[in-house]
Amino acid sequence: MTTNPTPSGAPATELVLKTMAPRAPAGLLARARLNAEGADALPGAGRQIVLVQAGAGYGKTSLLAQWRREFLARGAAVAWLLADERDDAERFLRALVHAVRTGCARPAFGRQIDATLVAPAGAFDLATAWLAELAQLSMDVVLIVDEADRLPAAGAALLDYVMHNAPQNLRIVAAGRQGLDRPAAELLAYGQAELVGPEALRFRVDETIALVTQRFGARVDADASARLFEITDGWPLGLQLALTAMARAQDPRAALDNLAAGPRGLREPLVAALLKELSSDDERFLTRISVMDVLHPDLCAALTGDADAPQRLARLARDTPVFVTAEESDWCRLHPLVRDVLQTRFGALDASEQAELHRRAARWLAARGMLEQAARHAHAAGDREHAYELAEQSLHDAVKQGQLGTVLDWLERLPEPELERRPRLRLAVAWALALGERHREAERQVERVLASASADAESGEALRYECALILSAAAWYADDPDRFLALFEPWAQTPPPRDSWLAQAHANRLAARAMLLGEPAQARRLQHAVTRGQTGKGQGYLVRWGDHMVGLTWLREGQAKLAESVLMPALAGAEEDLGRRHPLTCMFAATCAALAYEDDRIDEAAALLANRLDVLERAALPETVVLAYRAAARIAALRGDEHRALDLLEMLYAMGVARGLPRLCVTSLAEQVSAHAGRYRGETCDALVGQIDAIVAEHIGARGPIWGRSVQLLQAVAHGSAALARQDWRAAIEPFERAEAIAATLKLGRQRIELMALRAFALERANGEGRATFLEALNLAHTYHLRRVLIDAHPALADWARRVSEEGATEPGERPVVPPHVVRVPPRSAEGGPRALPSVILTPKEREILELLARNLSNKEIALAAAVGEGTVKWHLKNLFGKLDASSRKHAVRRAIALGLLEGVQ
Repeated sequence: MTTNPTPSGAPATELVLKTMAPRAPAGLLARARLNAEGADALPGAGRQIVLVQAGAGYGKTSLLAQWRREFLARGAAVAWLLADERDDAERFLRALVHAVRTGCARPAFGRQIDATLVAPAGAFDLATAWLAELAQLSMDVVLIVDEADRLPAAGAALLDYVMHNAPQNLRIVAAGRQGLDRPAAELLAYGQAELVGPEALRFRVDETIALVTQRFGARVDADASARLFEITDGWPLGLQLALTAMARAQDPRAALDNLAAGPRGLREPLVAALLKELSSDDERFLTRISVMDVLHPDLCAALTGDADAPQRLARLARDTPVFVTAEESDWCRLHPLVRDVLQTRFGALDASEQAELHRRAARWLAARGMLEQAARHAHAAGDREHAYELAEQSLHDAVKQGQLGTVLDWLERLPEPELERRPRLRLAVAWALALGERHREAERQVERVLASASADAESGEALRYECALILSAAAWYADDPDRFLALFEPWAQTPPPRDSWLAQAHANRLAARAMLLGEPAQARRLQHAVTRGQTGKGQGYLVRWGDHMVGLTWLREGQAKLAESVLMPALAGAEEDLGRRHPLTCMFAATCAALAYEDDRIDEAAALLANRLDVLERAALPETVVLAYRAAARIAALRGDEHRALDLLEMLYAMGVARGLPRLCVTSLAEQVSAHAGRYRGETCDALVGQIDAIVAEHIGARGPIWGRSVQLLQAVAHGSAALARQDWRAAIEPFERAEAIAATLKLGRQRIELMALRAFALERANGEGRATFLEALNLAHTYHLRRVLIDAHPALADWARRVSEEGATEPGERPVVPPHVVRVPPRSAEGGPRALPSVILTPKEREILELLARNLSNKEIALAAAVGEGTVKWHLKNLFGKLDASSRKHAVRRAIALGLLEGVQ
């Protein structure tokens, strides 16, 4: 079969295929943060040029398909062009002409250019003519060029010329794997263009949850979806492959468990499908470099002994969807999903070859100061003495950087004699053990450090101070605030030098001390007094602890918006630097989830907690554990899963028993009392209160006053709630008054407002004198943006607040404190049938005629439906055929679908 060539010899059919937009995937998730209309970095917000640059498998084409739909819906014409290696200047210009003809429904566009384009030398002059003719169109045009990095030099130069001279009604989106940013450097520097890189294209955990829910509904919960995110690292292609495998299984959750089980599960066939086109040499290369966490061209050359390794790495990173690359950096890494499988293959290599590769890696890394990574490879190579020396030099710094898991991993490798020889190693281990549930082991390690301390007085003083910090941290994690204060108090007035890494740690301890003593404003002042630029490079972990302290003080006071302004940016930074499941990141997530829940952002709160509770159980401060479980239980109750909510609270109780933290047990029981009191289950509440009284009586004598006040607050609230459950209104007043006084002393703002409202409710039911107190609580809740405080305290309070609002007792224009809903109802789907999208290409009447045409109506039926004459219908149809370059009614409908002007046609 032959095709009709254009005057330049390019087959017309090729141009047709190059300028046809691909069909959007059926399961495409339109991500709100990447939409073309709302995101600041994207064309819809004013950027005329957008470059989408990322490796294979990042969903660039899917994103372009999403933007195309959004631009069409906003009334712009969209010209699509798929570039390739044959697009020299002449061929590329001819493709641009055809793309505008197709996307703008202007069959006559560029005919003069077509007739004149006979030699490449005239391509740039004719490109000017193309831009001029485009500028005269009475519509906004978006040009999307996919795979623009495949253009040869002449074609790339023409695209660069078009981007630098685009008229006001033209916006350009170009996508490719690499190299797009270099010719557009000037446009990027002056803010006329924006670069969207791989980090922006990666799915976030909330987007992964939405994608999985869209595909599987309630069969896969948020925790499982978050695990899928962590397995794939948000890699779009990895998600797509995993979802396909899950869809083929009878039980998607079981398939996900299989995928999470490791390389011998579903990962091997998934990765094999990605690597099947590679040569045996490339597979061997990937297997050998999989020994590394991160990759550099020079490192790959050192590992393999191949001088061409950098070129091979660059080619594989460009052509295969298995690498994560960094913008403006030579470093990259294999996707975790792929690396796990390749490491299994690495383990099948000869032991001597494995040892040699580890040895080469250790030498290269040590020479560049990457000591901890070098130590791991030296240990794997069997060079134990060298490994321990490198570990001794690096692990103390690893603690400062928050790499606690790394230090604990080394604890499993280090024999006791080596720890005895190397006190600095033992000190690092003590830090890592203290910041978690293993605080008793930390105390034993500190005892050994002090026992073997140097006789030098100056270094001994510094060592004792650091050991005091470790022990105080262990006491804080052990939920013993009074011991925390006793251990730190001797050192509180003798801070380390301002240029010491311990300066920020000292400020964090002072802030915690002030917060426990009921002085949250003083805690914030102490944090602000530290000059963060003096904490040293790589000590962002310590600074983030300071942010955590500031956020906690605002949260305790009930200042939700101020707390969120500190904690949300800190959470984003911690996720980027430390990882999603790092203990400090999870603590940030717990506090942010509590804030999101308080603002009635229920789905966001659930996403923040997804697949993090297990980390919080093992390695979080008791206060953040309570915040997380309380929020998770209330979210479950809000969604109608009361049994799940009670189960979560039972888990909190069990954790309190396992970790020896009785306050967590009391908190669990008090939350259960509150839940049952709202349903007036008096006997159940009395039984739970009896358990609380027994726990408090057992432990309060051995604890200090700060711990005692916190559990007495919970105990008093439980007694008051149990009285409400029995509807013994007068008996509830005194416990709530007592609890309110403790909350005021400790500066617990939210609890004080909640207790004020509960006391007002009891007063109103007892003698009708609670309204004034309730109005004050309602006003405070509004002031502090605490939207759920009343409904969580007791359902009757929410009803009372609604009645007050309806009576006009609140200020005009105030947002209601009580959310207007309890359980979200999914929006109703739109009615079926053909729908013409808004577009400047077609007039409103032509869109109406097109919809009726898509329903297979005759001209007479269309005339009746549109309330026009048959002659008018024929006139509109003639215009439609011309704009759509169609030869029949059916052809016009199909062309409209292809151009994105019509949807909903079966």
